[in-house]
Formats: sequence, C-alpha cells, structure tokens
Amino acid sequence: MGTALVYLIVVTVVAAVFFGIAAFVFGRGEELAPLAPDATPTRLPSQGIRGEDIRDLRFPQAVRGYRMTEVDWVLDRLAEELDRITAERDELAARMDDREGAQ
Repeated sequence: MGTALVYLIVVTVVAAVFFGIAAFVFGRGEELAPLAPDATPTRLPSQGIRGEDIRDLRFPQAVRGYRMTEVDWVLDRLAEELDRITAERDELAARMDDREGAQ
C-alpha cells in the first residue's frame, strides 16, 4: 500500500513538472491582441452596400481561421445576390413610377 502511494505521488509530481515545462515553452495558446475600440478589421459603408463593396472585402489572415477560398466564394455569392436583388428592386420601383405616372 505504501509503495503504491509513493508511486502515485511520484507520477503526479513528474506529470506536474512536464505540464509546467510545456506551459512555459508553448505559452497559453494563440492570443490575439485586442482591436482598438474604434477599429474594425473590414471596411463597409454604413448604408447603400453594393455588390462591389462585398467583392472588395478582404479579411486579415491568421494561423487559425477559415479557408480563404471558401470565404471568397461566399462573398462572391453574396455580392451577386445583392446585385440581383438591387437590380430587381430598382426595376420594380421604375415600374411603380411608370404606373403612377400613367394614371
């Protein structure tokens, strides 16, 4: 019984030492510096966002993050959809103006 207790204590101490060394060498993980309160990593207009604004978006690269090709694909799809919806809205508004002008 005494030998098992000594063995357990030695294993615990060795594990704690290895953990301490690993924590010192590798640090606490990847910590990013906080953004300034008024900073934003992307630039978008506050109103009237166009498809071109979305196409021009660029995100900062990080070691861990998203696949750039997937993000670019999603942004392209969003830009196309926004352009389509905007054109459709403008066309409908023009039709409404024509109808109101005809009456």
